[in-house]
Amino acid sequence: MTRMATARRLATSAAYGGGSVALGGAAIVALLREEARAARRNIEARTTKGDPPSGDGIYGRSPRNGRGKPLVFTVLGDSSAVGLGVERSAETPGVLIAAALAELAERPVRLVRLAVSGARSADLDAQVDKALGEQPDVALIMIGANDVTSRTRPVVSVRHLADAVRRLTAAGCEVVVGTCPDLGTIRPIAQPLRTLARRWSRQMAAAQTVAVVEAGGRTVSLGSVLGPAFASDRDMFSVDQFHPSAHGYAQAAAVLLPSVADAVGAWPASADRGVRPIRRGTVRPVARAAVRAASRTGTEVQPAEVRGSDTGPRGPWALLRRRRPPEIPTPDEAQEAADATVTT
Repeated sequence: MTRMATARRLATSAAYGGGSVALGGAAIVALLREEARAARRNIEARTTKGDPPSGDGIYGRSPRNGRGKPLVFTVLGDSSAVGLGVERSAETPGVLIAAALAELAERPVRLVRLAVSGARSADLDAQVDKALGEQPDVALIMIGANDVTSRTRPVVSVRHLADAVRRLTAAGCEVVVGTCPDLGTIRPIAQPLRTLARRWSRQMAAAQTVAVVEAGGRTVSLGSVLGPAFASDRDMFSVDQFHPSAHGYAQAAAVLLPSVADAVGAWPASADRGVRPIRRGTVRPVARAAVRAASRTGTEVQPAEVRGSDTGPRGPWALLRRRRPPEIPTPDEAQEAADATVTT
């Protein structure tokens, strides 16, 4: 079975153990279980017990002409969306993106963080209920790692994610999903479990992309963006060696920001000039696009049309894009720059 077929299969009907990974005997199974327990104990012993402040509120200033209804930006998902591992709200991905989005859109942005540490895809339904009450313009979802570590069946995970995306888009909200990160970079996970974790997380990311695009949203590959950097740079991890540090979250926010801004029409076309485009086949069947995105740095996948049709003989069409991640200032730095401009 090809990787493309695997992505499609995982997104529609597959479960772990259905041929994607062969374990090869009871001894290996026992070893993997013990490695998983040891890694969990190690991570839980170091993990910060409390979430950072939400940072909910309005970012950016209203234009002088008085027209400045805030864009409503909701953040859903798990601890990666919460920003677990940092202490200040200004270091969380939601606040970093909200502050930068306000600058790009030249209008205020109201941030509402609804993500919950420990959440799995099945928990998105309750988060979406709350989000719809906020009438969001754009939603960011970061989910998947807990589904992989808990060995939730992918068919179940992606079904919940697709349902969340459909509900939000039906309400007129643009949706960007940061797909499952590369768990093979997590140091407390020993071999051979680390290799399997990388494979499982990439398969999950591909399956998520198929489901999200078919539901009308767009995805951004986080695993291939953060994996190499996280693997080689200890400063990218918080003290638990599992969740990102402030530096790591800033890197993730920089990768996600262009897609969030583009979803609301605030990303300037000039920002993508000079970026080497993906070669031929930029528009591909969604399953092929998903597999490519899962292993390539910062690739965005969104619905597309070919000759006026959004579906071809191999399923829905998808557009792959790569964008140059911008330098994202912290809210404190942005405020200092604004104050300096006013003073000048």
